[in-house]
Amino acid sequence: MGTSIYFWIGFHLFVFIMLALDLGVFHKNTHKVPVKEAVIWSFVWVGLALLFNLFIYLDPDFGPSKALEFLTGYVIEYSLSVDNIFVFILIFSYFAVKDQYQHKILFWGIMGALIMRGIFIFAGVALINRFHWIVLIFGGFLVFTGIKMLFPKEAEVDPEKNPIVKFFKKFLPVTDNLHGDKLFVRKNRRLYATPLFLVLIIIESSDLIFAVDSIPAILAISQDRFIVYTSNIFAILGLRSLYFAISGIMGYFDYLKTGLAFVLTFVGLKMLAAFFKFEIPTILSLVIIISILLISILASVVKNKRG
Repeated sequence: MGTSIYFWIGFHLFVFIMLALDLGVFHKNTHKVPVKEAVIWSFVWVGLALLFNLFIYLDPDFGPSKALEFLTGYVIEYSLSVDNIFVFILIFSYFAVKDQYQHKILFWGIMGALIMRGIFIFAGVALINRFHWIVLIFGGFLVFTGIKMLFPKEAEVDPEKNPIVKFFKKFLPVTDNLHGDKLFVRKNRRLYATPLFLVLIIIESSDLIFAVDSIPAILAISQDRFIVYTSNIFAILGLRSLYFAISGIMGYFDYLKTGLAFVLTFVGLKMLAAFFKFEIPTILSLVIIISILLISILASVVKNKRG
């Protein structure tokens, strides 16, 4: 049996209420988000995810096994979102977007990500259910991506080469300068997009690329649409505050990216093993993933203390 429609409606109501409070009340005025505030909000979003996990654990329609799948999927998605953050920092630096405008851009970027991730998740589950052999493709892709992350190249962001930006510029002119936090302005009765809107387009397209990695990773843990979707959305909702927290202490965790590479590789191997009827228990997967992340963070701390 599928998840009740009431669970879907209730979850989306909760998400929209929290987003409305976030933008309309707590961040109504445009301002630079300090590290302390970002850390507090990060704990708030993580706490809400854990409360939701407790609800799944206690609800008879789900139970402990589904709660464990949610927690494991959430940890994977939340840790992989760190990779997005470094790209966001590059994009904002390239366009010289002021700190006080970044929160609004990330807010609308997350709104678009909610829609795109939902499409990816439902399509991915449908493909696995219909063509089980596609697990081999997903698993192999994750292993390849993880190994590739171990040998990173210098990251570059060139908006002029972004195909979505190039396509967009054919239909709507873009102003040369920023106009506060506005995405569009009117000049001589003509509508212009501002560079801030281009930043939003680039962030949306980069998230689409990251979803290609993260969605197969969580599908290795569960094929329950509700579990996969909600754990993914909770990770995205916490991405904004995590961005401001990490950008404030950027460079302190040197080995975190290496840890993420091992996480992706492990999840890919788990997916390949499942295809050949060798199941790795979800609780063991969670322990391994958390251990990898903790080791990478501790190694980074030791290195920084020595250096």
